[in-house]
Amino acid sequence: METKSNTFRIVLTALMVCLIMVAILFIRVPIPFTQGYVHLGDAMVFLSVLILGWKYGALASALGGMLGDIIGGFAAWAPWTFAIKGIMALILGLIVMKAFENNDVNGKKFIVLEVIGMVIAGLFMAAAYYFAEGIMYGNWVSPLLGIPWNIGQFAVGMILSVVIATALCKTPARTYFTYSQKTVTKK
Repeated sequence: METKSNTFRIVLTALMVCLIMVAILFIRVPIPFTQGYVHLGDAMVFLSVLILGWKYGALASALGGMLGDIIGGFAAWAPWTFAIKGIMALILGLIVMKAFENNDVNGKKFIVLEVIGMVIAGLFMAAAYYFAEGIMYGNWVSPLLGIPWNIGQFAVGMILSVVIATALCKTPARTYFTYSQKTVTKK
């Protein structure tokens, strides 16, 4: 990303903030017996890390998630979402960055490491929202109902982000990815 201008990074980060926010607002499925909902925002959180890297991906994820909550009528959740989505992106970004530091990573192994990073980040998200809901509502039983839904949300997000990233890596846009399969050696 060192060849890109700061303006370009800012624009791409702003674009990902908006994509995350829209993905959170566009399709919302309410979780039964809770006040929560599932959405497609995690796909864009994961994609933001793959495109922007861990620093800008975490910033876009935190801001996009927070704005999705504020605009979507869940402003009380905005500080929690800011932290949770930012850390979620940070977890994935640091795992992917570590994979790139290892020079013998091939295309298939990189995708496996991507998925492992997404699973770890997603499990963090499910646990963090459980604790956040428990603290906010003073009830530690009802937040248990949201855990499987959050796991399903990040699982769908993983699939969508891998499909989108793989498709984008086959286009000229791959040169804009911080972590692109283009730069991974083929074995």
